[in-house]
Amino acid sequence: MSVDQSLVNSSRRAFLGNAANGVGLLALASMLGEQGLLAAPDDIESAKPQAARLAHFAPKAKACIFIYLEGAPSQIDLFDQKPKLNELNGKPLPESMTQKVRFAFLQKETATLMGSPRTFAQHGQCGMELSDFLPHLATCVDDICLVRSMHTEAFNHHPGQLLLNTGSQMFGRPSIGSWLTYGLGSESQDLPGYVVLTAGRGTSGGTSNWSSGFLPTTYQGVLFRNQGEPILNLDNPPGVTDGIQRQTIQGLSDLNRLRHAALGDPDIAARIASYELAFRMQSSAPELIDLSGESKAVHAAYGLGREEPDAAGGRGGGKGSFEAFSRNCLLARRLVERGVRFVNIVHASWDHHSNLTPELAHNCQMADQPIAALLKDLKVRGLLDSTLVVWASEFGRTPLGENRPGFASVTGRDHHPFAFSIWCAGGGIAGGRTIGTTDDLGWNVEQDPVHIHDLQATLLHLFGINHLNLTYRFQGRDFRLTDVEGNVVEKMLG
Repeated sequence: MSVDQSLVNSSRRAFLGNAANGVGLLALASMLGEQGLLAAPDDIESAKPQAARLAHFAPKAKACIFIYLEGAPSQIDLFDQKPKLNELNGKPLPESMTQKVRFAFLQKETATLMGSPRTFAQHGQCGMELSDFLPHLATCVDDICLVRSMHTEAFNHHPGQLLLNTGSQMFGRPSIGSWLTYGLGSESQDLPGYVVLTAGRGTSGGTSNWSSGFLPTTYQGVLFRNQGEPILNLDNPPGVTDGIQRQTIQGLSDLNRLRHAALGDPDIAARIASYELAFRMQSSAPELIDLSGESKAVHAAYGLGREEPDAAGGRGGGKGSFEAFSRNCLLARRLVERGVRFVNIVHASWDHHSNLTPELAHNCQMADQPIAALLKDLKVRGLLDSTLVVWASEFGRTPLGENRPGFASVTGRDHHPFAFSIWCAGGGIAGGRTIGTTDDLGWNVEQDPVHIHDLQATLLHLFGINHLNLTYRFQGRDFRLTDVEGNVVEKMLG
């Protein structure tokens, strides 16, 4: 067997694995090929998976900033005031309401209702009611659509996170950001179409919340760090000289041509396009996270450099979370300015089974100012009309106080999938509108129920995508984000 034939028959996985250490070099090889300095496969240019594509119909939104607050912020203490709940504080619920209900930790036989100490007030021209824990967001309500009637089937965190972010409680499904970049591509030439920014202690679901599932891996969320090297291992290894680079480029280019000529595998061309993007990111990503060019007023508005109080507990991520979250909100604006399609801002955790009042106050103080600054900044720059901003979590919190064994007092709430709140702004959303109602205790939805799949269908609609037609065939079945459910919530549309 000739040497060339053995190369042709070698494992593609082994080849790409060995080449991974030269990500920047492969990209440079492709770019030099475009300039006639090195040959490259003819279809590399046509195999760019993140190139922008047309929607099914005219879109309202071009980009999405999806603020995912893991753990479930208490809607009763932030968005959905319940005076009757306060009146009945300490009273049990009728057994008929809890008989077939599952809880994560709460002992339903002895649980009692727990009112909220929060005060609510009307804000803006629309008169939307928000808690005193959200004073900055209260100044933005005329741009916000608040949905108080969300519901889901999942009552534990990881299944709930998967359902919200991927449309299924099962592992291995693509996230909404992956579906969007698969369907529409990205307008950014130098950055991924889907970027993830994290703060806090990390979600229980981890990377499964931004996975590409069975879609090609090029549509997976790329985790950016907000300080230091933006993406681990993005830089070329130290000690690699220009001479070594060029020799390596030439060798890899020859291998690419041999393999492609033998198999005609489009994945090879697509992988080279991904490496080309990685090479461009080596200059664009460091510039992105350098905030020194932003004015002092912008830094102050987002809360950069503000004093961070001592955390009331460990759930919010500890010291440094304020700065990280503020930076992430500003980075999100910079990312959509540069054409990135989908930005996840992830913070954990809001899972307040105990110590609810001080810990929720801490998290809201962290998030309220920078999120409001983001909305205002996007609006001033003319980006809010085309940028959809979402505040969401996997479920809500119970009107019952959590009476878990071993806790000296009842100071928190358990998981509640039957009725909770999210909000959206920009990108074709009807601002200043409140949708849906819950009963007097906040236990069940009474009017305009919105399921997770309805929310997902609506978000895709704002991007000009019919959720029924955005499919991908895998293992003999056509899959979609909304599975076999989902209806566009017309009341959310502006």
